[in-house]
Amino acid sequence: MNPIRILLVDDHLLLRSGLHMMLDQEPDLSVVGETGNGCEAVDLVKRLRPDVVLMDIAIPGISGVEATQRIGAVSKTTRVIAVTMHEDPRYVRQMLEAGAVGYVSKSAADSELLDAIRAVHRGRVFVHPSVAGTVVAGYLGRSPAEAKLPADPLTDRERQVVKLLALGHTSQEVADRLFISIKTVESHKGRIFEKLSLRSRADLVRYALKQGMLKELDEG
Repeated sequence: MNPIRILLVDDHLLLRSGLHMMLDQEPDLSVVGETGNGCEAVDLVKRLRPDVVLMDIAIPGISGVEATQRIGAVSKTTRVIAVTMHEDPRYVRQMLEAGAVGYVSKSAADSELLDAIRAVHRGRVFVHPSVAGTVVAGYLGRSPAEAKLPADPLTDRERQVVKLLALGHTSQEVADRLFISIKTVESHKGRIFEKLSLRSRADLVRYALKQGMLKELDEG
């Protein structure tokens, strides 16, 4: 199996070097490039086509948010994980809305970052629980005008499927938990994406957060 190809984007050279050394110890991971500049990150994605980008937010050139948006436009297969000291829900939402599928605090353990890389490479969304809690709190703390949401068009079963998928479960795991076939899960998933005009798992996570489906992450 080919290793997961990773691009590091952080303007702190010492931190980048530490990440590089840590990732090089994993046989299934390979760092193919690194930079401390947002514009250079987009160019490197075009040239190197990494599987995963570890992206800081506050970087020279263009911000990590804008770089993530541009990466999504130039490579549909590259997955971006925000790796940052910022845990403010505004930053988390901005990165998710820009197209990131992972968000990990720089204070997280090495093992958690490794879990995030492998999870997003498998097509999952990974938001560290401590960060996910701040996002939920941010949504719940908005003013009534900001928090007003359209009526939920989903059935109870579809909501169950959304919640489990947003928490990172595979279709097979959803099927096992709900005692239904994987074909039924995929059918629900197709209707959900059509009803909500979703294009990606990241879109689904944002919807689940906005609808308050993941409140337990804030409580637990």
